[in-house]
Amino acid sequence: MTAPATTRTSADLIRAEEPVLAHNYHPLPVVVARAEGTWVEDVEGRRYLDMLAGYSALNFGHRHPLLVEAAHRQLDRLTLTSRAFHNDRLAEFAERLAALTGQEMVLPMNTGAEAVESGIKVARKWAYEVKGVPADRATIVVAAENFHGRTTTIVSFSTDETARKGFGPFTPGFRIVPYNDLAALEAAVDETTAAVLLEPIQGEAGVIVPDDGYLAGVREVTRRAGCLFIADEIQSGLGRTGRTLAVEHESVVPDMLLLGKALGGGIVPVSAVLARRDVLGVLGPGEHGSTFGGNPLAAAVGTAVVELLETGEYQRRAAELGVVLRDGLEALVGKGVTGFRARGLWAGVDIDPSIGTGREIGERLLREGILVKDTHGSTIRLAPPLTITAEELESALGTLEKVLTQGA
Repeated sequence: MTAPATTRTSADLIRAEEPVLAHNYHPLPVVVARAEGTWVEDVEGRRYLDMLAGYSALNFGHRHPLLVEAAHRQLDRLTLTSRAFHNDRLAEFAERLAALTGQEMVLPMNTGAEAVESGIKVARKWAYEVKGVPADRATIVVAAENFHGRTTTIVSFSTDETARKGFGPFTPGFRIVPYNDLAALEAAVDETTAAVLLEPIQGEAGVIVPDDGYLAGVREVTRRAGCLFIADEIQSGLGRTGRTLAVEHESVVPDMLLLGKALGGGIVPVSAVLARRDVLGVLGPGEHGSTFGGNPLAAAVGTAVVELLETGEYQRRAAELGVVLRDGLEALVGKGVTGFRARGLWAGVDIDPSIGTGREIGERLLREGILVKDTHGSTIRLAPPLTITAEELESALGTLEKVLTQGA
């Protein structure tokens, strides 16, 4: 890769952002100009191994050739119609995505937060029209430490004070219970409950993997209560954990599935709500929509993503390389790592606070050519593209050990 010529350095560009961009992010001090596969380059041509993959939006790496080809091919034909008209790409996308995930109907949207908001609306309408919950009394049970997005409704049931403070008044209708606590969840469910909305693995919280049997237990609780189980697989889905969906580790089929991030192949934002026909079928014309949802370009790229997953290759890679990741992290426990949680090619790694915060470790890794992201103080997240090689993964783990043992 050769970075494009520019007269502005990384430092220049970072300074230029300060007065004109809203300060809602605190990125690491790297300015990416080019990327391919698992590697990115900054404007000066320095190379970095991407161990974050856009929070799983880049499951197939940067500029995967089959996905780029699909996008180019569609760009030459048709990019947008809006849903005022049909387009010739949407049916195949919906058919193949539904078949891949074991669902019946698809509601195409754009961002993950849109998928969550859409799922909430569908669940409430289903509760009123199918379950018979009295008007405006539907409740949804969610888990503490969740991350489903940052829209006003979603932060209404967040327990992250940074996401909530200053953004009220908040949307009612949500009950928050501890994650991985079946008894608390069951106690919160009653005749007004439209749905239980959970991440099968909590990503932003630090890749929190629930106990074996928890998801199957949630499925049983919701079945007995006659409410929906909504699985937010926006980060955990589409190969990340070694299965197409994280719920498959417990052979669970949710009533509604939320997808995003990797569904756009790292090229365009694509998300979707998937459900049984009797659930998504409650929507009628004019009751929900999106100008860009299901646009031809998104459908073409999304279909190419599904095609990659249909082979099972990426799920197998995540499972096999997940063993390398887990073994490598296990060897670091006691050497600056106090604990970790991992499933497939996804891990939350707790750093000894005496060595540094997660942010500080991220900055040290950046100087060594590795990109990661911190969360919750002294935790870093590892989520490399599923195209990473064993050698690249082992090298990254070796660099992490070097950073932890040599200090700042």
